[in-house]
Amino acid sequence: MDAAHLKSKFEPLLRVEPESFRIRVHRAISWLARAEQCKDDPDVRFVLLWIAFNAAYAQELGHEQTERDQVRRFFEKLMLLDASERIRSLLLQRYSGPIRTLIENRYVFEPFWRAVREHDSSDRWETSFNDAKKLALGAVLNGDTVKVISIVMDRLYVLRNQLVHGGATHSSKVNRQQVADGVNILADLVPLVIDLMLDGHAIDFGAIEYPVIPAS
Repeated sequence: MDAAHLKSKFEPLLRVEPESFRIRVHRAISWLARAEQCKDDPDVRFVLLWIAFNAAYAQELGHEQTERDQVRRFFEKLMLLDASERIRSLLLQRYSGPIRTLIENRYVFEPFWRAVREHDSSDRWETSFNDAKKLALGAVLNGDTVKVISIVMDRLYVLRNQLVHGGATHSSKVNRQQVADGVNILADLVPLVIDLMLDGHAIDFGAIEYPVIPAS
């Protein structure tokens, strides 16, 4: 399932309301198409895939809402549309190995980096890391898809921050596994997300933060 296939599926919905849905999907497909052209550059491809995902789900954050809350609620909506359990199959079968690797990788665990920045020599981050691993692996074993996807996206968000904020060297020779795993997961997950949105276009995915403003 590539951007061209999704675009052809989207075309009959160009007059579907609300406009925010059309803009959301149009933008997501545009970034997915660009990501498909960068298969030889995993760093850039990861960032482009993340932008595509962000275009699909993002809304203006409320006072009591976090990015993590938005992602969880977005996937809760998608699960209602996913009668064939395609997300569950993707995460818990096809990518169970890479997901376990991400869960066990301290370099995509934000409390580890906080401890490094604050010169915290205690074992608090490690205790938190071990607790988080148990929770995540328990979710995998129990087939709790929403919890698994929340944890996976949380880890990938740390990787996204490293790349977008210049916290990593382009094409670095270190810490390549999480980039490779992140690209592979997003390359299959993002098209699936868009496809489910197209199937459930009657669902309210909320207002977009940056609507199109007509030229004056």
